[in-house]
Amino acid sequence: MQSSNPVLTRGYAAMPGSDGVSRPVYQEPQTLEETYAAPAASGLHTGRMTMEDVVIRTSILFAVLIGVGGVAWSANLGGGIAMVGFLGAFVVGMINTFSQKVRPALAIAYAALEGLALGVISHVYETVYPGIISQAIIGTAAAFVGVLFLYRSGRVKVTPQFQRAMMGALIGYMVLGLVSMIAGAFGVGKGYGLYTGGIGLLLCVAGVGLASFFLIVDFDQIQKMINAGAPQEESWRAGFGLMVTVVWLYLEIVRLLSILRDR
Repeated sequence: MQSSNPVLTRGYAAMPGSDGVSRPVYQEPQTLEETYAAPAASGLHTGRMTMEDVVIRTSILFAVLIGVGGVAWSANLGGGIAMVGFLGAFVVGMINTFSQKVRPALAIAYAALEGLALGVISHVYETVYPGIISQAIIGTAAAFVGVLFLYRSGRVKVTPQFQRAMMGALIGYMVLGLVSMIAGAFGVGKGYGLYTGGIGLLLCVAGVGLASFFLIVDFDQIQKMINAGAPQEESWRAGFGLMVTVVWLYLEIVRLLSILRDR
């Protein structure tokens, strides 16, 4: 079963035995048991992705995002810069998502552009709602740790039914958001994320829940990539995919907190 995150789906498609177009052979002429035992016995790296690789690459990407975000926050840049950051991150993200080749430079560029946009947006929210960003960061970290615990403990299992339910909920979320934006454009309400009405609150709660559960799907797909012997460079793709979901979660939490403050 593939992840609903297209970034991790691309990584899965390149693995042996998947249904993707690319089929490089990562398995050496020996059993998987011997392969995974080899590093412990000889201290040599097999070139396959490990959880440590994913943690390191993900940490690098978030360090870039936080560093650039901190500079953007301090510089007190305008909304135009935030738009440039978001659009640039979208373009780079799409290229990285649908590229068959792993491109670490693009993943780092995405983190920098996203950090630029988030730094500006976060500063604006903090100016209007003092203390909201620290609350959002704590909330995002707590959600991440919570869903990781649920996945690792086996309390939530990623089954085909679970994934279909998530995709159905995501489609409903997107439709409701689109209707809200159109209504806002024609003066009916104030649009998604810009008012404190029931639809805005519902969208934000749904967004936080969806982003949290999609993290579980991402964790599961990363574990499957590791178990299947994906090459080490795929850890960049895994880190990038996690960042996409975490940024989504952070933005939804910020919006939710701002609506609750207004109410």
